[in-house]
Amino acid sequence: MDGSAQPSAQPPVTVGAGGPDGGAAAGGGGEAFGDRSLSQGLSVLVGLALCVTMLGLGCAVELSQLGQQLRRPVGLLLALLGQFVAMPLLAFLLALIFALDEVAAVAVLLCGCCPGGNLSNLMSVLVDGDMNLSIIMTASSTLLALFLMPLCLWIYSRHWINTAVVQLLPLGAVSLTLGSTLLPIGLGVLIRYRHPRAADLLVKISLWSLLVTLVILFILTGTMLGPDLMAHIPASVYAIAVLMPLAGYALGYGLATVFKMPPHCRRTVSLETGCQNVQLCTAILKLTFPPELIGSMYMFPLLYALFQSAEAGLFVLLYKMYGREGHKQDVLGEEEDTDISYKKLKEEEVADTSYGTVTTEEHNSIQMEPTQKAL
Repeated sequence: MDGSAQPSAQPPVTVGAGGPDGGAAAGGGGEAFGDRSLSQGLSVLVGLALCVTMLGLGCAVELSQLGQQLRRPVGLLLALLGQFVAMPLLAFLLALIFALDEVAAVAVLLCGCCPGGNLSNLMSVLVDGDMNLSIIMTASSTLLALFLMPLCLWIYSRHWINTAVVQLLPLGAVSLTLGSTLLPIGLGVLIRYRHPRAADLLVKISLWSLLVTLVILFILTGTMLGPDLMAHIPASVYAIAVLMPLAGYALGYGLATVFKMPPHCRRTVSLETGCQNVQLCTAILKLTFPPELIGSMYMFPLLYALFQSAEAGLFVLLYKMYGREGHKQDVLGEEEDTDISYKKLKEEEVADTSYGTVTTEEHNSIQMEPTQKAL
């Protein structure tokens, strides 16, 4: 066990003090988060945001699509490999490389073990991706998270097992929070089945709520808790928030390439792998951990959301500038094949009727005119 485990004998308020990466800094801001009214307000906000997000996800799922994916479960397999093999392992390795203390490591692991988020669905549209695949991967990873997310947290937190924050890791509460998301998802699927137009509206509302919620959380934590909160976060955590989504996008693209998927599906899987459900991560950190224990690491999923959005936006911009021409050529190539077949068919028709042409004159009179053939 590494040296960062030694301070775990202290009370939870001082967890991580003297860690290799400034454990006291990671736990800093605990007093501010201990404010009861502020803590309750943030809990209500993240809880409502999570419900709206899951409702929108359910509204985007059609039962016919689920049946198709069960017959050909490629999306389910990619969601499993991307969200619960690649991303948790990536989060674990980054926590080790940057020698994070136990509090920061748990926050990073929790984000890495989360299922896919709704941001990927929006970005997939902007890069001409496979929207059905994107939605199925997001929904599948959300359902799989009920069992696999606590398992991944248990496996990868073993490195910090002797620390107080890991000993108090509320896997039961994590499972309960995940289970509570099934209700709005199921309600959304029912709304899609019975009222498709209302479902389309709710999907748009959920996507906008994603942006609005993140902005509100940044404003609340920045203004009410002050700039000292951001200063308490180690520089290595900022570095991980930048590198983790970027590496996730690259891993997803490589995974889709291994499966020999077409380019538009590769872009979709790339975005699905790198985009995490930060609302769920924020809710778990806020609703299951004592504020004085998790401290400023409550901000990590918000930082991740900021950089995953910025990097995905850069991905979209580069595609619009350079990649879209290739997509248009592929589409035009398919149309040209169809046009060639049509032209050949017309030529054959002309050849068959080359012995004469039929012309019509006044009052339904018909006259045959010989056609001169070129020698």
